[in-house]
Amino acid sequence: MAALIEAKGLQKTFGAITAVSSISLAVEKGEVLGFLGPNGAGKSTTMKMITGFLEPDAGQAAICGFDVQENPKAAKAQLGYLPEGAPAYGDMTPGNFLRFIAEIRGFEGSEIKGRVAAALARAGLGAVVDQRIETLSKGFKRRVGIAQAILHDPPVLIMDEPTDGLDPNQKHHVRELIREMAPHKAIIVSTHILEEVEAVCTRAVVIDKGRIVADGTAEDLLRRGRGYGAIAIKVRLADAERVSKALSGVAEVAGVETFDKTGDTIRLRAFAKTNTQPAKAIADRLSREQLPFEEIYVEHGRLDDVFRDITTSTQA
Repeated sequence: MAALIEAKGLQKTFGAITAVSSISLAVEKGEVLGFLGPNGAGKSTTMKMITGFLEPDAGQAAICGFDVQENPKAAKAQLGYLPEGAPAYGDMTPGNFLRFIAEIRGFEGSEIKGRVAAALARAGLGAVVDQRIETLSKGFKRRVGIAQAILHDPPVLIMDEPTDGLDPNQKHHVRELIREMAPHKAIIVSTHILEEVEAVCTRAVVIDKGRIVADGTAEDLLRRGRGYGAIAIKVRLADAERVSKALSGVAEVAGVETFDKTGDTIRLRAFAKTNTQPAKAIADRLSREQLPFEEIYVEHGRLDDVFRDITTSTQA
């Protein structure tokens, strides 16, 4: 299956600063790609080049097979884009703004009414449809931006921080909307919210200093974390030294560390040696020596820990 979004060797510099260096990626129908990176890593610049709103110094991008520089009108007809900040005309209402967008997109008559009504409903804008955009909260302004991006039901969606400024209920609504649309589209979601990757993305690309440093599923990224597959045990402080010594004596354990001290309890983390699964051996040792503990579990890892490990840029 041909990718609906393709980028090959994208590069962009601003004076002496290299914002993006040789970025290549492809997104197929049914994929939701989480695009991650520290502040200043080049995420927004890359997305602007893929959408044709910024000309690359080198490389090329295509939407549904249309080169965004050579055939921009055809490419953008297949694209819904939610840019950073989602600018709109503040003196318009959401209803009027979306009707304007529908006309720009070439719709006419009753189809405009249908498209606008559907976009308003899907973005949850019914309560503010006749309110001036400049008076809306940041969250509702963001939802106006989402509505304009999906109004023409494009096969490709590129969304820069779609849940920025939304409250927890609104974030849930937008994530559900992305999940609903995902089987029928190729979607890129740039986000700083790592839980969003696990919630809606089928794949994640991490960039740092303008280069791709990781590409895989959320599970693939989690496996890169040093805590992935470790055995965590919660014990009382009074028992910690004894339990730690016992864990260190298990053949499959490479090392033990302490973390998360709370009141009179602390957690121990036992790291597995390569190609071993120490859970059963640890459980047997604890049972045999009758060592007390409050809970034990296998760690799944945390994306924010992995993110810190694989990015080196200083966040602003």
